[in-house]
Amino acid sequence: MQRRLTGKVANVIDATRVTDKDGYTTTDPTLAPRDVAPAPVTTTGLVQPIVKAPRRRSRHGSLALRAVLPANIFGLWWALTGTGAIPATDLSTPAATWHAFVFLLFHQDLLGDIGISAARAAVGLLVGGGLGLVLGVIVGLFALGEELLDSSLQMFRTLPYPAFLFLFIVWFGIGENEKVLFITLATLTPMYLNASNGVRNVDRRVVEAARTFGLRGWRLVRQVIIPLALPSILNGLRFAAGISVVALVFAETNGTSLGIGYLVTQATSLLQVPTLVVCIIIYALLGISADILVRTIERFSMPWRRHTAVR
Repeated sequence: MQRRLTGKVANVIDATRVTDKDGYTTTDPTLAPRDVAPAPVTTTGLVQPIVKAPRRRSRHGSLALRAVLPANIFGLWWALTGTGAIPATDLSTPAATWHAFVFLLFHQDLLGDIGISAARAAVGLLVGGGLGLVLGVIVGLFALGEELLDSSLQMFRTLPYPAFLFLFIVWFGIGENEKVLFITLATLTPMYLNASNGVRNVDRRVVEAARTFGLRGWRLVRQVIIPLALPSILNGLRFAAGISVVALVFAETNGTSLGIGYLVTQATSLLQVPTLVVCIIIYALLGISADILVRTIERFSMPWRRHTAVR
């Protein structure tokens, strides 16, 4: 079989050879047999690639998809409590929860308590996140900073921060300082880890190129290193914002007379399940609000990411 193919190819080549008047032999493709396909025609110009633009859902469609899971959870909650599958002493119905919310809103200072709790979380996040950012930049930039700080901070990260709550009460007493410092402690390590990792992974060639243009010291950090590490820094801020709400719940469970934690303590002592459910929902809304705020900051501080990211 191989010999037949070889012979056929040789016959095709012989059939296309032409000898000119000077004795030179060339190949004329027009003399090839009809059963032989002509060679593909190639072009030397650039070919414009066809890029398929990703299909994006409309804003209303995206919001509808995001509401599917919460709506299903709400429907399951309504069904289980409305049919009596879960007794009212364990979980209140949506109607009873709504009535408890209206009562707290108009007969107690619910908005003031929400503002106090949000302020505690915000101040703790600001202090802890800022300190974590500074330490992360130092450790990411300098080998001496990593040798002095990283091992201690990594060991400190493995400790459960709720265990420090009672120690802070002994040190600082029951008050605002104890709560804010506890939230600061909880938000420091997530910010530090992401900031140090982002700074450490900055391309050295970009830094060297910036130095050739005369950037040194703080200008180099502010104009080159921080913008390149910004995705990791904002990711750390997002984690820290969520943890600040979790730490807020722990901080407000002991000796507080203001804030959502006070309502939780009061409702627990009086077995007011609807009020407890209202407080849990408020904590959840604080967490999702912090996450939306960080994502909004990310969208405006990194406008180029929507053109370079996969999605």
